[in-house]
Amino acid sequence: MNKQAKPESLAFFNNWAEQSLLALDMAKEQSQLIVGAFCTYAPLEIIRAAGAVPVSLCGKRQEPISEAERILPANLCPLIKSSFGYAVTETCPFYNASDILIGETTCDGKKKMFEILKKLKPFYLLHLPYSQTDPAALALWKDQVWSMKLFMEKQTGKNITQQDLQHQILKYNEQRRLLKSIAWLMADHPVPVKGMDLLPVFESSSFVVDMARYIQSLENLFKDLSELKKSGFSACPENAPRILLTGCPIGKGSEKVLRLIEECGGVVVCMENCTGIKSFDLLVEEQGDPYHNLALRYLRTPCSCMTPNQGRFDLVRQLAQEFKVNGIIDQTWQFCHTYNVESNSIQDMAANTLNLPFMHIDTDYSDNDTEQLRTRIEAFLEMIS
Repeated sequence: MNKQAKPESLAFFNNWAEQSLLALDMAKEQSQLIVGAFCTYAPLEIIRAAGAVPVSLCGKRQEPISEAERILPANLCPLIKSSFGYAVTETCPFYNASDILIGETTCDGKKKMFEILKKLKPFYLLHLPYSQTDPAALALWKDQVWSMKLFMEKQTGKNITQQDLQHQILKYNEQRRLLKSIAWLMADHPVPVKGMDLLPVFESSSFVVDMARYIQSLENLFKDLSELKKSGFSACPENAPRILLTGCPIGKGSEKVLRLIEECGGVVVCMENCTGIKSFDLLVEEQGDPYHNLALRYLRTPCSCMTPNQGRFDLVRQLAQEFKVNGIIDQTWQFCHTYNVESNSIQDMAANTLNLPFMHIDTDYSDNDTEQLRTRIEAFLEMIS
């Protein structure tokens, strides 16, 4: 493996969220509303078409959890507690900047947490169907998407035209294609970067104010990483175990499993979770009724809140094969019951369909189990090397 400096276009994303704060201030000065969203089910195209700016409020750090537990039970998913803790402590600049909140009924814990949050700021709750295949599900979800459109028009005072919405669909599809192209550079050796390097790139899509600038930044990165790959440079040895990381979303502050895998000699070539490919794998159909197309695309998101959730199993199978992985690590957050229950079925598929080693990690945001996890991950990687 030749040593080579990482391109500046990659380093540019390391503090993307912080860079976005100044842009958010400028947007507010121009009377644009800021909309805080908690999940990949929120149709961001509608928010943009209403002239507002979406940002993510999905909590991914340990620090605010202790304050959240003054109100919420301790035996609740850390993502929910972190998100809520940031809100009640007002220590998240993106929450503070948000004029409106958009939530979704992906789990019972979030639904009840949102009942408290809606007392703090204007709030719209998207009611998800629990099936992607029931004939009534799409109609119900399309009604929710339309109701969100009416809510955004009322909040912003701007009429959302089909032309505006179609423009945003094209822009977001362009962004998704670029993110997917960058992700697929890891599909074979050499890998120009590691999973830890791509984490801030994927997470950056949650904090975009200037879409044109963001798309240009992704184009620059794809060009630089493509050239790095063509040069033969690899960020890890060819025999490094190639890992598919699945399960719950991660981010800065909750990336310990990803970090440990690569500290122990593996390389995470693909992340199936909401931070990774799941959030940009699907495109919105660009012809026809934009509201129908948005509803169809977002409903297909293969989240464990859906039953059955065949889309996730299909995606994991596809990624395991296309990225030529040597093993699957399924990371779930403690008390995230839907992903924890699904883990057994993912393990079964890994063993009986993909013939791949599998490990399930059930953890939280704290560092208390770091060394225990390190030992487990080292043993797993040694087994598959």
